[in-house]
Amino acid sequence: MSLSSKQTVILVLAELRGMCAGVQRAIRSVEMALQQFGAPVYVRHEIVHNQYVTCEFAKKGVVFIDDLDEILDTSRPVIFSAHGVSRSVTREAEKRGLTVIDATCPLVTRVHNSVRGYFERGYHVVFIGHAGHPEVVGTMGQLPEGAIILIETAEDVCKLDIPPSSPVACACQTTLSVDEAAVIIDALKSRFPAIVLSERSDICYATTNRQHAVKVIASSVEAFIVVGASNSSNSQRLKETAEREGCLSFLVQYPEELNWDLLSTLGALSTLRIGLTAGASTPEVLVENMISALSDVYDITVETVSTVKENIAFGLPVLLRN
Repeated sequence: MSLSSKQTVILVLAELRGMCAGVQRAIRSVEMALQQFGAPVYVRHEIVHNQYVTCEFAKKGVVFIDDLDEILDTSRPVIFSAHGVSRSVTREAEKRGLTVIDATCPLVTRVHNSVRGYFERGYHVVFIGHAGHPEVVGTMGQLPEGAIILIETAEDVCKLDIPPSSPVACACQTTLSVDEAAVIIDALKSRFPAIVLSERSDICYATTNRQHAVKVIASSVEAFIVVGASNSSNSQRLKETAEREGCLSFLVQYPEELNWDLLSTLGALSTLRIGLTAGASTPEVLVENMISALSDVYDITVETVSTVKENIAFGLPVLLRN
C-alpha cells in the first residue's frame, strides 16, 4: 500500500453519506437498552448490516442471535433489528413472554402496513426485493404463506400467474436500486395497467439520496469507493450505481479490503479522481479510516459534493423513551 512517489488524487467526497435516520434509531435503541437494562441484551439478527457496529456492541454485552430460542435468559430484553421481522417472530416473542424492543425502521414498518392493507382489501400483492434479505423475509412474513409474490427482475413479471384483470398491488424493499426498481415497475404497469402503487415510493429517502449523489459524482471520477458491508443492500446498490456510470468501483469496510493493485492500474493518469461515499449503515469513523489510508498512499486533495440536505429523525421505541 505504498508508492515510491505519491500520485496526485482528488478525492470527491459525497457530503450526503453514511448513517440514515433508521440506522441511527436502531443503534441508539441498543445503546439505551444497555443503559436501562444492563448486559446482556439480545438482538435478533445484526442490528444493522455493518460488522464494525456489531463487533463494538458485542464488546459491551450485546448477544446477536438468529432465532428467539437462542435466548437463554428470557428475562432479558430482545431487540428486533432495523430490517424488521415477520409476524410469526412477533407472535413467538409474545408467546415466550419476552420483553421486546422493536427497532424496525419506521419506513420498513410503513411497507409492512401497506402490504397488509393491500391484502385485506383483496389485492394480489407483489413485492419487489432481493430474496433472502432480512427486510424481504420480514415483509413477506406479514402475510400468510403464498399471499405475497416476490419478484426480483423485470423478467419475473412475465412469469406471474395472475390474470391481467385481477386487482394487483405492489410494494418495494426500501433499499433497492431506484433505476432497477423503475424498470420492474414499468413492466408491472404494462402487464397490469390498473396496478396500485404506494402514493410515496417505498424506496427510502436515504437510499434514493445516496444513489443520486453517486450519480452526480460518478460523471467526474475514474474510480469509486463505497465504504460499507458486503451484506448491506443499500451499500451494494451504491457500488452498482457507480458501475453503471462507468466507474471502477469498490465496496469495502476497511482499507485492507481495498484492491490496491487494481486501483493502481489507473496510475498512468497524472491526476486521479476517486469518488467516496458510505452506505446508510456505515459509521463515519470507517470513512475517516479510508481517507487516512488513501492519504498514506496518495497526495490527497478532498472535494466535497453537496446534493440535497437531510433533516429526518425518528423517535426511539416506546419502551426506551423514558
